[in-house]
Amino acid sequence: MNPLVHAELSWLGAQGLRERRDRLLVTCAGLAPDLDGLSLLGGEAAYARYHHVLFHGYAGALLTAAVCAALARQRGAVALLSLATFHLHLLCDLLGSGPGWGIVYFWPTSPREFFWRGQWDLASWQNALVGLGASLACLACALRWRRTVVELLSPRWDAEVTRTVRRRFLGKNDAAV
Repeated sequence: MNPLVHAELSWLGAQGLRERRDRLLVTCAGLAPDLDGLSLLGGEAAYARYHHVLFHGYAGALLTAAVCAALARQRGAVALLSLATFHLHLLCDLLGSGPGWGIVYFWPTSPREFFWRGQWDLASWQNALVGLGASLACLACALRWRRTVVELLSPRWDAEVTRTVRRRFLGKNDAAV
């Protein structure tokens, strides 16, 4: 699945958190499994061998949750949500990374690879629909929480996007969001 969709889904999962910093950490946790994609720096063979192996499992999940919790203000909530978004990433990859891309969840203690026979192609209509739904849900957050996924890049830009969405759909002209 597309990394932008992983980020949007993870950010959506963090909406119960008060602090932008904590929402950013949970979003990063949802992107963390793709750290093993850096194996591409070792060439295509290394990428084919190690992507969905090195960080797409329980060891990566535990490490990610520990780091995120250590950096968080709401440590317990961030640890749990980090585990949730990390595993959501794995589920999305299992569903929509394309046939033949399994997950070696128990690496390094077991080489067993998990597959789903109905895996969608990366460029499938299913992935496009999930991506569209995630993007619309992120924009809808402007209506309830007065923020969008743009907050990950810039609070100032997010305020502009939020103001625009609220004006368009609620007819409200919020001076300061």
